[in-house]
Amino acid sequence: MSKKTALKDLTAEQKKGLGILSGVQFLLAGAALVDIWRRPGSEIHGSKVAWSAACAVNFIGPIAYFVFGRRRS
Repeated sequence: MSKKTALKDLTAEQKKGLGILSGVQFLLAGAALVDIWRRPGSEIHGSKVAWSAACAVNFIGPIAYFVFGRRRS
C-alpha cells in the first residue's frame, strides 16, 4: 500500500505547480460557468444544469463543455 503525500511534504516547486494547476482549474470552470449561464439555452447541447454540474469534474468537465456543449452557428 502506498503512503499518501501530505502537502507539507511537497517541495516548494511542487507546491507552486499545484497552485498553478489549481488556479487554471478554477479559471477554466469559472469561464465555462459564466458562458453557460449567459448563453441562451437554444445555443447549448443539453441542459444548463447538467453542464454546470459537469464543470465540477476537474479539467474534463469545462473542456468537454467548450468542445461539445456549445452549438456552432
